[in-house]
Amino acid sequence: MNLPFFLLVAICVLGVFSVLVIFVAILLVRAFNFKPPITKKPVISEAVIDSDKVTDSLAQMVRCKTVSSDNPALVDETEFTRFHQVIETLFPTVHQVCPPEHVGASGLLFSLKGENSASPVVLMSHYDVVPADEEAWEKPAFAGIIEDGVLWGRGTLDTKITLNGVLSAAEMLLAQGFVPKNDMYFAFSGDEEIAGPSAPEMVELLQQRGVSPGLVIDEGGAVVEDIFPGVKQPCAVIGIAEKGMLDVELSIESQGGHASAPPPHTLVGQLSQAVVRIENRPFPNKLTKPVAEMFDTLGRYSTFAYRLLFANLWCFMPVLDLICRKTGGELNAMMRTTCAFTMMEGGKATNVLPPSAKMRANLRLIGGETPESAVEYLKSVAKNPDIKFNILYGMNPSIDSRTDGSYWEILKGVIAETWPKTLVSPYLMVAASDSRHYCRISDGVYRFSAVAVSKSERNTIHGHNERVPVEKIVKNVQFYLRLMRQC
Repeated sequence: MNLPFFLLVAICVLGVFSVLVIFVAILLVRAFNFKPPITKKPVISEAVIDSDKVTDSLAQMVRCKTVSSDNPALVDETEFTRFHQVIETLFPTVHQVCPPEHVGASGLLFSLKGENSASPVVLMSHYDVVPADEEAWEKPAFAGIIEDGVLWGRGTLDTKITLNGVLSAAEMLLAQGFVPKNDMYFAFSGDEEIAGPSAPEMVELLQQRGVSPGLVIDEGGAVVEDIFPGVKQPCAVIGIAEKGMLDVELSIESQGGHASAPPPHTLVGQLSQAVVRIENRPFPNKLTKPVAEMFDTLGRYSTFAYRLLFANLWCFMPVLDLICRKTGGELNAMMRTTCAFTMMEGGKATNVLPPSAKMRANLRLIGGETPESAVEYLKSVAKNPDIKFNILYGMNPSIDSRTDGSYWEILKGVIAETWPKTLVSPYLMVAASDSRHYCRISDGVYRFSAVAVSKSERNTIHGHNERVPVEKIVKNVQFYLRLMRQC
């Protein structure tokens, strides 16, 4: 007996509705169970710091105008020499117990012997800074002025504060007869801002000596707020990897000619068309380990709507990808290879068709990408065989560091001690640092600037009016004091 048509339709609708209910129920149950783990309240160890002393030492470093440049003629070597003399005066015990080796053009490598040599620790920083347009500053960029509880000056955040924190903590501990559990190295370069050779030369030296660090800490993430959707608590984000980098030039040539009789598409027009195509078709998204672990860690502390999203990325990844592509910014940069066109060159006169035109782009490569694969993608999207793509500089993404083991737990614990009620999470660093060179000899390279920075303070890095509150200088030293005690 055949069922009536309306009954068949009703059964089908009921079936679809049942599947939909089950599907929604799965999403909701996963979101409900996507909760933070139960954690113990950290035991906060004592870390008494002389605020005036550590602030004054950083101020003295800031007064050294250690501006690096690709043009040697613009580098004042006397300022770098003065900086070396200043830190020797400020930290005499460190220089007596483990005097620095001068490595390469500007590297300073302090080697502190510990009880064990099997799993050494490297604490990094750089002491060179970018130039400052002092006329645009509210206070002189290199005067090291302390006013209303704030220290002003180029390098206060990037990254003389870190060098000050490491050496101030070491000076205090060594004066008390401290011996670390593991060998400890303080590695400081004076040419990081120009991607100079000092850091890789220090890595080469350590490798020759058979040093395989279990822990390397360099600049990178920080304690920040309002950086993750739906999370109100402060977050300490630790870069466990960083993206690669590619500078590529797009060029095209012709016979040139008079602008009064142009072809349908000039060289500038063709390059512009290629740029629009590339910007309209960004690289495909890729969920790498650092970002997946960040979503899994911070997403659990988010509001329920966002927990629904991050607990079910298997379903909502297209939605997240659409948001990232439309908004851009750092979240988008953590999800894909990015391409930013930054330079262009054409003719010298308005009435002349140039014989050649060029554009340059800076790409930041997601894990698994290579400079060569990125160029192939650009070619496939540009769809113009007359455009040549030339790699000017290429660097592969770093490896992913471990997020397990004793050093990772020590790092998380020290952060929790120093900044209570702060969430600690891995993340992907989208900029480049000297720490990438250490991936050759360590799987425990972590990019964390031990300071809580507001959005306005972050904007001063490489910008105008760089400054840091005194209380944050103290916190930075406390972090390194606690870390050294445990390492």
